[in-house]
Amino acid sequence: MAIVEGRYAPGERVALADPVTGVDASRTVAREATRVLEALGMVTVRRRMGAVVNPPQRWNSFDPRLISWRLRSRDVAAQLRWLSQLRSAVEPMAAALAAQAAQPEQWAALTEAAINMVAQSRDATGEEYLAADAAFHRTLLTASGNPMFAALGGSVEAVLRGRTEGGLMPREADARAVRLHGDVAAAVAAGDAAAAEQAMRQIVEEANRAAQAALGQTG
Repeated sequence: MAIVEGRYAPGERVALADPVTGVDASRTVAREATRVLEALGMVTVRRRMGAVVNPPQRWNSFDPRLISWRLRSRDVAAQLRWLSQLRSAVEPMAAALAAQAAQPEQWAALTEAAINMVAQSRDATGEEYLAADAAFHRTLLTASGNPMFAALGGSVEAVLRGRTEGGLMPREADARAVRLHGDVAAAVAAGDAAAAEQAMRQIVEEANRAAQAALGQTG
């Protein structure tokens, strides 16, 4: 979190025992933490220097862990904006492709997830609603037939979970947003690419508006 929030500048050495950040890790924990940060591109381990912070451009911004950390940081508004832009670019296209490529079992999974969202809509901050929502979006990305879209499933799920855990979801789900998930499932099953794309775009836009509104209230 200290790296994500800029308390360590690019090029600065990360101290795993730091009274400023409150971190005091054992050598074993520090070694494992450094490996994780290096795998995420957040640090580079240099001889005689240890872990040195990389510029954000080198970070693996699609990794669910990094998304989660950013959504808990002071820059949550910017992160939500970036993620909304990503979803707006990817998910409507994925819905259109799914209408052309989805298999019957994927239609069924989308429909089941949409039904479960309706069933749990009065408790939109609960784990069951989140699970249904995540299953819907993961299935849609996979059903697109594009493996690069499918690989973003974990990133999108991290966004959904971050909104919930960050208090950016209403207690009761927006009825229109829930209905739109059903519309996407129906359009995919009918092979209607244009309708699937349009409904999915509306879902992403509504999710962004709701999160920004909630962020304004919590701020």
